[in-house]
Amino acid sequence: MAPYIKNIAKPTVLTFILALGVVSVGTVLFRGGDEATEETEYATAETENRARLLAEFMGAYDKEIVPSGNVVEMDMVAAESEVEIFDGYKTKVWSYNGQVPGPEIRIKLGDTLKIRFTNNLPQQTTIHFHGVRVPNAMDGVPGVTQEPIEPGGVFTYEFTPKDAGTFWFHPHVRSSEQVERGLFGTLIVEDETSRKYSQDVVWVIDDWRMTQDKQVYEEFNTPMDLMHDGRWGNVITVNAKQNEVLRAKAGERIRLRLVNTSNARVYMPQFKNLDAKVIAVDGMYVKEVFDFGELELAPGNRIDLDITIPKSADGNTFTLVDTFGRNELPLAQIAVAGVLQETPSFAFPTNPNVPEWKEARNASIDKEYRLNARRKAGAGMMGEIEWTINDKAYPDYDPYTFTYAEFNTMRFTNESSRLHPMHLHGQFFKVIARDGVPVQEPFFRDTVLVYPKQTVDVALVPLDKGLWVSHCHILEHAEAGMMTAVKVE
Repeated sequence: MAPYIKNIAKPTVLTFILALGVVSVGTVLFRGGDEATEETEYATAETENRARLLAEFMGAYDKEIVPSGNVVEMDMVAAESEVEIFDGYKTKVWSYNGQVPGPEIRIKLGDTLKIRFTNNLPQQTTIHFHGVRVPNAMDGVPGVTQEPIEPGGVFTYEFTPKDAGTFWFHPHVRSSEQVERGLFGTLIVEDETSRKYSQDVVWVIDDWRMTQDKQVYEEFNTPMDLMHDGRWGNVITVNAKQNEVLRAKAGERIRLRLVNTSNARVYMPQFKNLDAKVIAVDGMYVKEVFDFGELELAPGNRIDLDITIPKSADGNTFTLVDTFGRNELPLAQIAVAGVLQETPSFAFPTNPNVPEWKEARNASIDKEYRLNARRKAGAGMMGEIEWTINDKAYPDYDPYTFTYAEFNTMRFTNESSRLHPMHLHGQFFKVIARDGVPVQEPFFRDTVLVYPKQTVDVALVPLDKGLWVSHCHILEHAEAGMMTAVKVE
């Protein structure tokens, strides 16, 4: 049985103004025919604009989903193990179910996922499902949504994802260490389009700081990492391999899902001599597809690509490279060989209801997050650094409150000289301006990279109630205090 999706109807602007109580019924009277009208007061330009922006959002994605009744159950264990990242070497890692990346969980939209999780690590841990709109109690943040799971402890995560797309999961306890040791996996929520492709493949991109004997370098949160852009590794892998190759045939149409699970490294991936279209960002379909190669893949970000292998490509190899740094770095390859395939023919999957929000530039900023750093009190010149949001380091924070189902704006002001990919749990948002200049991104996000001394303005309509954290996804920065919370009520 297919899931029943409850869509929010797209009402008129007036309906929304009245229904939300933005303007009381008695404040607006309308002229009809020859009838006299009486105007006692008008809504302010700001209120009217926000009502229009809210109405434009309606139908962009679903408020609720009614489960299909199908429950996908699995056991997951976090434990110490060994994997072969380098040919002929065993590297000690922490893993989910003995593998890195952890299990690639695939469910259909409408399925309920039930994970019986056991912590066999020597530390407390949790699981956070990055980008998934889960019930607040399933979000995996100690001190906010659940108690940490002790060594030997068991916890059951159960939820029905509201959105199809590419998501991932990782600990939210000592994340800068536990993710670096190998604790991450992917969650793919499929829709009908997912099954039309010749292949639907996930590439998990990660970097590792390794010792000469091919082991994880076990000094975490070093002063150098904290003062700069976090822990960047000396080895980059795709699906925990240095030589990941996707075997394809000419004519195949492939959905390739890129996931950045790195602690801190930012990528600017692109293919050499291969046309690829971006169809989804951070799990959500774009309004209109665009060429791949000009979009950062910051920690936490995902990009879904639609690739048709040229019919003349038999025997060719196409390389995915990273161009973010000074040097171009190869990441993985698509190797083409075999009998020519018939190319699946269907329209690019898109979401035409992504709002443009052109008039968002006229809306005032509701909340500002100032991002900076400081030395810990009494630590001295060489003491430990703290990363702050509005001059406070987590767990010291003042939560902002957003009203459920209303148009809101946030500004990230980076007062520091370092990068900060800012991630908001439980909600999607849309970038509307950078350094005060309006931009038109035809997609939603859950993570946005904020460059040094830059401001980034975002807009959102929160549809999931609860207390949700917002933090830098450079995990060392979050560990050192760059985390706060927002309350949706």
